[in-house]
Amino acid sequence: MTSRSTIVTSSKVSASTRAATSPPIPAPSTTARLPRPRRVSSIASSSCPRWPVRADHVGSRWSLPAARSWRRSGDWPETAAPAGLSPSRGGSTLRRSREDGVSVYRFEDCELDLRRRELRRAGVAVHVEPQVFDVLAHLIRHRDRVVTKTELLDEVWGDRFVSDATLTSRLKAARQAVGDDGRGQRLIATVHGVGYRFCGDVVGEEAHPDAGASLPPVRHRDTQEIRYCHSPDGVSIAYATSGSGPPLVKAANWLTHLDIEWQSPIWAHWIDALSHGRRLVRYDERGCGLSDWEVTDFSLDAWVEDLELVVDSVGLERFPLIGLSQGGAVAIAYAVRHPDRVTRLVLVGAYARGRMQRAATVEEREEADLDLRVARVAWRRDDPAYRQVFAAQFLPDAPRVLWEAFNQMQRATTSTDNVVHFLDAFAHLDVSAIAPQVACPTLIAHARRDQRVPESQARELAALIPASVLHLVDSGNHIVLHDDPAWPDLVRRIDHFLVAG
Repeated sequence: MTSRSTIVTSSKVSASTRAATSPPIPAPSTTARLPRPRRVSSIASSSCPRWPVRADHVGSRWSLPAARSWRRSGDWPETAAPAGLSPSRGGSTLRRSREDGVSVYRFEDCELDLRRRELRRAGVAVHVEPQVFDVLAHLIRHRDRVVTKTELLDEVWGDRFVSDATLTSRLKAARQAVGDDGRGQRLIATVHGVGYRFCGDVVGEEAHPDAGASLPPVRHRDTQEIRYCHSPDGVSIAYATSGSGPPLVKAANWLTHLDIEWQSPIWAHWIDALSHGRRLVRYDERGCGLSDWEVTDFSLDAWVEDLELVVDSVGLERFPLIGLSQGGAVAIAYAVRHPDRVTRLVLVGAYARGRMQRAATVEEREEADLDLRVARVAWRRDDPAYRQVFAAQFLPDAPRVLWEAFNQMQRATTSTDNVVHFLDAFAHLDVSAIAPQVACPTLIAHARRDQRVPESQARELAALIPASVLHLVDSGNHIVLHDDPAWPDLVRRIDHFLVAG
């Protein structure tokens, strides 16, 4: 990979000493997935519609033998699949659009852009939920025939149980988004007892052969300089500076890479926004990215000492500090150790206690332990189906093309063995006892529908940290994306909070 960053090597050693060891790692175990139910299909000759219908999507949706039924009404919500089970069987809308050679569908005053996953009316973007977008896209792609309820359920929700009411609400939202309604049915017609058909006149526009996950424009990549420092236990830590202005230090978080991040649709907008009008200092935590991968200490103390090492290497005295996800716990611990150096603290998608630590009941502990065991086995086996589920937990509102970008980023940043060590350490993190000692003003920002780190964890942090303010953004993504409607609001809030300091 060609890098436009400047890489400089320097050697500095922190005076701090390591006092803690990583938490014990429970032994892994395997879990079995039950066989897939057999599909049953039937078409009554007396009920054939005027338009063609796919035979394999009419009739009962699944045959569920009572002896090994694995899905029942209420087993899990339609917005999340349990660990180890794949989400939708249907391929991504973007991938299918490439196969069809179509990227944008135009009808009436609407444009459905599959590559950008955007619906526009009269040139203005209309916000629609991801499942509403997928329903609309599937109906338009198959506008030459009736699409049955079962087909829509399978293509949009895959193996997850959803009710008819859920599908009805998504269809209602789709009609409203394109200026239609259930009474007129000008564009989306209901064929009673069978399914639905898109009736509008549609013109398709060919996709560019190299179309992929859109990368937001970046302004500060060319200003990046990468250097190295060395910890007392001999680990090389890569750190980078970018942008110009007052300093902002970012604690390391899940699987970073100082160079590749600039080319990632998951992280490029974050790094660029934080570098704008500031000198951003960030680093790859031990075990990933450009830092040493061959490490043995995956502990909170080790991570905090690496942050101390980077700050000392850059020569900073006082600065604001930002931590995302589990990087928030590292930032909290550093702020408590060095109250005279941290002027302001920003925590985004953060938590005080890892999943194993916050499990309060027997059921929660069993669920957390099972999730961790499945993750260990799946990552060691490099299971692509599990990686899709894992990506969906982080980015449930994102198109599947970004799930793949997320997976590629993970595979490029560390080894599978290190991933297992990281997951174990994150699950056992606990800074709840020291969080009340944070003395600086603190902004806690969190997505309301975050599936990876629930909103309750943000509220817990706000209750623990005295001088804190909680700001919730309207997103389901643990990592807010550049085209997420919540992104501009989040950036403005962070900028305003830092400038106020």
